[in-house]
Amino acid sequence: MNQDTLKADMLQAMRRLAKSVTIITTSDGRERYAMSATAVDSLSTEPPSLLICVNQTASLHRVLEAGADFCVNILGQEQEHLSHLCSGPVKGEGRFASGDWRTSECGVPYLADAQSSVVCEQDGRFTYGTHTVFIGRIREVRNTPRITPLIYVNGTYTTAVAVQAPSVAAAG
Repeated sequence: MNQDTLKADMLQAMRRLAKSVTIITTSDGRERYAMSATAVDSLSTEPPSLLICVNQTASLHRVLEAGADFCVNILGQEQEHLSHLCSGPVKGEGRFASGDWRTSECGVPYLADAQSSVVCEQDGRFTYGTHTVFIGRIREVRNTPRITPLIYVNGTYTTAVAVQAPSVAAAG
């Protein structure tokens, strides 16, 4: 199979991989940076860690490449507009124009009303192709009680159907 066909087939396969939508945030001490991402995954529980994959052309890549810490903000279904804001033509501080953005004790911006905000100390990185994989050692986790993730699949946003616990029938 030639490389062009393999690339096209791979992209079609990835359209079938449903992923939670996140906003990755960081700061260089002067400016805040944010980008929407689905290339996020847990790495280990010992130590608690995760990984993010960032295209080298992304505006926050140079800040992360310099060693900045970061936060993974897991969006809920009502926050699709924030994902659009952080993936479109608006750059820099403009991406923080909407949402309840705050700053963690270690100086990393986080979305206070995200389903979860996971603040990480950068603990390693490596480049592969067009992306850099950044490893984050988890330092803080802020969870809200709701679990209504915003999902991205087949080039569109959707939501997960909440799973209800089966009811217990009365004996009788």
